[in-house]
Amino acid sequence: MTNGVMKQQSAHLLLEEKTRIANYLSGTDKGEAENYEIKRCNQPIKFATTQNEQNTVKSWGFDGRNTRKVSSELSGLSVGNVSGLKLKWAFAYPGATRARSQPVIHDGVIYVGSQHGKVYAIDLDTGCTFWSYQAQAEVRSAISIVKSANSPDEGLIIYFGDFNGAVYALNGLTGEEIWKTHLNDHKDTIITGSPKFYDEVLYVPMSSNEWASAADPSYECCSFRGGIAAFHAKDGSLKWKSYSIQENPKDTGKRNPLDIPILAPSGVPIWNSPTIDAKRQLLYVGTGESYTSPAAPTSDAVLAFSLTDGKMVWHRQLLAGDAWNMSCFIGSNYNCPEEDGPDMDIGASVILIEDEKKGEIIVVGQKNGIVHGLSPDNFGKIIWQTKIGVGGYAGGVHWGMAAEGSKIFAPNADTNFIGRFKDEDRRPGLYAIDAFSGEKIWYKKAIDQCKLKDKPACDPGLSAAVSATDGLVFAGGFDGILKAYNANNGNILWQYNTNQSFSSISGHHAYGGSIEADGPVLYKGHVLVNSGYLYGSRMAGNVLLNFSID
Repeated sequence: MTNGVMKQQSAHLLLEEKTRIANYLSGTDKGEAENYEIKRCNQPIKFATTQNEQNTVKSWGFDGRNTRKVSSELSGLSVGNVSGLKLKWAFAYPGATRARSQPVIHDGVIYVGSQHGKVYAIDLDTGCTFWSYQAQAEVRSAISIVKSANSPDEGLIIYFGDFNGAVYALNGLTGEEIWKTHLNDHKDTIITGSPKFYDEVLYVPMSSNEWASAADPSYECCSFRGGIAAFHAKDGSLKWKSYSIQENPKDTGKRNPLDIPILAPSGVPIWNSPTIDAKRQLLYVGTGESYTSPAAPTSDAVLAFSLTDGKMVWHRQLLAGDAWNMSCFIGSNYNCPEEDGPDMDIGASVILIEDEKKGEIIVVGQKNGIVHGLSPDNFGKIIWQTKIGVGGYAGGVHWGMAAEGSKIFAPNADTNFIGRFKDEDRRPGLYAIDAFSGEKIWYKKAIDQCKLKDKPACDPGLSAAVSATDGLVFAGGFDGILKAYNANNGNILWQYNTNQSFSSISGHHAYGGSIEADGPVLYKGHVLVNSGYLYGSRMAGNVLLNFSID
């Protein structure tokens, strides 16, 4: 209500009133801010003299192709030792009720954002904080780590965006600001997908919360367009900006019941981190639904942009006629488009698979429960489509799949938010799929382990992105349970319920809840995961957990 999707609707409320509403909706006092000092490190950051890629998990998708897979050498994890994982420490984000900025790591230093806009540099071993930086708004995406000649000191720059559309570059060693700029676009523009660095350019996806603004009957809906902004990494100057809808929204001549103009085309946000195709010099993203009728041909689609100038080279729509906004969800006829959904956008980053014998393929997971295989050489021609679930507002596939070789690991949520589909049709769990044929290799159902008192916020669905290393897949659920699966057969080798209270390394109260968006991070015998998401009827939490086989 302060910086989120209900900002416009709650603008007239006092902070105390917003807090009481948050407490009532969550059934707890977790809406109250806590002000306390985090544990500070006694020494500054000191990186190893020799730095290489084997010391870094550098971005949301772990690499330019967004495979979300790290080598066993980097992860330090295997089928043989994963059962030995134990909780090492818990870090509490002060005053938070959700934790969804995926950590990244360089040489034993964790970089992570937070709900209240603080970015932290945390010691992997002890959990103490080297430094923190206050951004203007929530940092909900992952940070991108870059070792660059443009950086002062030891050559490390971190890049990220915030919920207000600001983009930042910081000195990774000290936390000092190098530059700050802004998307300078629509007033409701936000950054959800993680910026991606490639060849001295930072590519920033543009999403928005205008879908929620549309719930206001007096709101002129809608005028936002998704897109990608490319910034020169050295100084933050804009290289190019390209939109997911090529034409500007205009008055359709239609009016809502309050005689407010309806604008179109609009929407088509980009919620995911871009995928880099260095060979073809293209950038791939998946898009969301339109906000007004008629639905744009680039909605619920994969778009290919030129890395050089931002020109849209091709697009492949995977679901036509999807126009939706919050007005539909609350049952209002004021700004709900004629299509009324079904809101089955592509929230997960697409994955570019490369195989020496089989070639290349783009794999896309969608909220409607369908996984698609597209040709990168034939304008995104659909090669195969595989149905793994019923789908819903949180998926189907919501935030991210992983790949090991030519095998795709696809999480399925199938969460029944509003009785949209029958329980017997739901198939929450994890699938392994052949990337080149779409054939299902195995499926492991997510069993309902929720306590009655935690329902319906607690749910077995897998919405968060999954992560892989050689022989293993890690996935967290709405129920707060983090699991390690055998990548060959889906057997569960280790699990831990994060939906509980913890004593944080600062000595303050920490608590877990739903694991909703960001995936586990695997690094040198450690597994890092955020727990807690008081949003979208999920379980609140404020904790970053570090598990170790030490």
